Amino acid sequence: MNIHEYQAKKILSQYGINIPKGRIAYTPLEAKRAASEVSFRGPWMLKAQIQSGARKKGYFLDKKAGRKGGIRLVKSRRDIVREAEKMLGSTLVTVQTGPKGKLVSRVYVEAYNKVDKIFYASLVIDRMAPAITLLVADTKDEDIAGIAVNKPEKILRVPLDLITGASPEQIQNIMEFLKLGSKVAKNLETFINGMHQAFVDYDATMIEVNPVGVTRHGSILALDAKMSFDNNALYRHKDVSVLQDDYEEEDRELKASKYGFQYSEFDGSIGCIVNGDGIALAAMDLIRAKGDFGTACFLNVKGGVDKDKIAAGIKIIMTNPKVEGILINILGGFLRCNLIADGIVAAASQVGLNVPLVVRFEGTNKDEAKDILEHSKLPIIIADDMEDSVNKLIAAMEDSD
Repeated sequence: MNIHEYQAKKILSQYGINIPKGRIAYTPLEAKRAASEVSFRGPWMLKAQIQSGARKKGYFLDKKAGRKGGIRLVKSRRDIVREAEKMLGSTLVTVQTGPKGKLVSRVYVEAYNKVDKIFYASLVIDRMAPAITLLVADTKDEDIAGIAVNKPEKILRVPLDLITGASPEQIQNIMEFLKLGSKVAKNLETFINGMHQAFVDYDATMIEVNPVGVTRHGSILALDAKMSFDNNALYRHKDVSVLQDDYEEEDRELKASKYGFQYSEFDGSIGCIVNGDGIALAAMDLIRAKGDFGTACFLNVKGGVDKDKIAAGIKIIMTNPKVEGILINILGGFLRCNLIADGIVAAASQVGLNVPLVVRFEGTNKDEAKDILEHSKLPIIIADDMEDSVNKLIAAMEDSD
């Protein structure tokens, strides 16, 4: 789950991280009032609140929004109203949103802060280490996307201790890498370990501050912020769950989440339905190994559901226009295989079955599940194991071309 910039900044501020003063606004008049509260004279930063990076370099599909991007420097209250009118209700396209873009329903009015230096900082989970890993880079002359592609050696990767965060030696290494003066040391330590503690406390999967600003006095500011959270841990964070913006969610993702399912989309042509992350990744690897085929999406269903919920989840896959074949791979334990079989039949009877579908069952009630599918008279292919299921699906897809 992702949240907006202003929400992420509020969380980070609770951990001693400095953020510019700002207010959220849903109308141009609210934006004007927010500007007065934030700074008496300005200037201000007016920021479109969509869950995407690269907003400043983005463009709007609507002519009324003008040619500027989604982050604008504004010098007068009158212009705050004008620029907010342009942005609100318009669709912003960035390199991360795709060509359809995202609708701007709110803007963030923030005090402008002059800084002497900027850099990139993020925390992610490096599963190879394994460790929460800090990434930092000097972004004065090039954005982080360009550095990652063309000059990856200019990104410093620092594995952090899960309990203590960054050590004094690591802080010193980061300062030398970024060419920061000694007066920044204490503030940098507060900033990095604040990010780390927020990451741990909130079961985050990513925290990104881009850019981080360093003032001439040595203060460090989070000039932007992004946070992503582990969906499986949201039950521990009710205060985060209520921040979910349904307008930001793709329709299929939102529908899946309503039933308690995890849904993800990719760029391939095969839709996968599984009941565990492990078999999801194993299936994706097998599909990738076949060359021309990739995963279009996968739906991770869980136990404790009924036939109707299973059917609803399967329909999400069946109605995805990118899907040219469906692989259902179930290891039945608490989730019984016959329940999945009933859901498949129910979903196919409602939306039809116009692409090849291969099913592999193993575990609780697998024989009963196979009988249900065989008696349904649907053109469903039953496989013996995971590799057999992938091979049969690809063969069926190739035959249907």
